[in-house]
Amino acid sequence: QVQVVESGGGSVQAGGSLRLSCAASGPTFSTYVMEWFRQAPGKEREWVAAIFNGDNTDYAASVKGRFTISRDNTKNTVFLQMNSLKPEDTAVYYCYAQYQDYYYWGQGTQVTVSS
Repeated sequence: QVQVVESGGGSVQAGGSLRLSCAASGPTFSTYVMEWFRQAPGKEREWVAAIFNGDNTDYAASVKGRFTISRDNTKNTVFLQMNSLKPEDTAVYYCYAQYQDYYYWGQGTQVTVSS
């Protein structure tokens, strides 16, 4: 069982920055595909970004150029650096870990961007 725990959410004004962290347990973290999703009130959960075990990354069009996903395999942690935040980025952000045929979700961290 892999445990996934997010941190770093909070409130910020538009144009500001936040950095989310996600720690995932397990001895093979470097092989996990790690992703971030978000869910705004009244909306479906949407994919935000992914980082693969070769450190390739991919982003949703809505965040590309503003968000950066990275990982530190020595700390079993993935990060989401969020810059130039907009009110429409307000959501609960969830970390997702995929390992072989298994996947695990964190409980989420709230990000609120005020105009």
